[in-house]
Amino acid sequence: QVQLVESGGGLVQAGGSLRLSCAASGRTFSRYVVGWFRQAPGKEREFVAAISTSGASTADADSVKGRFTISRDNAKNTVSLQMNSLKPEDTAIYYCAADATYYLPTTYATNYEYWGQGTQVTVSS
Repeated sequence: QVQLVESGGGLVQAGGSLRLSCAASGRTFSRYVVGWFRQAPGKEREFVAAISTSGASTADADSVKGRFTISRDNAKNTVSLQMNSLKPEDTAIYYCAADATYYLPTTYATNYEYWGQGTQVTVSS
């Protein structure tokens, strides 16, 4: 079992940057695929990015390609999401999620067993 805690959210102007972190408990974090998802008011939760257990493979949503970068440090039990060139439409609650069933990135929310509480990202125009 793993517990996830997100941090790094906040208010930023359009064009700015934020770095989200997902800190995980447990000694076997390196066995978990980790994904970032987001949910805006009145919208369904959507995939943002995911990273394989080793960190060698990643997947990104088309809406964030070239702007967001996911990375992980298994020694520190953390996964980060660097968000650049932020747009107002990136405003949402961002969640990290983890699952030990897979070793390659998976983009489906239903594939993830563990979820954090979320961190709010607000981008002003």
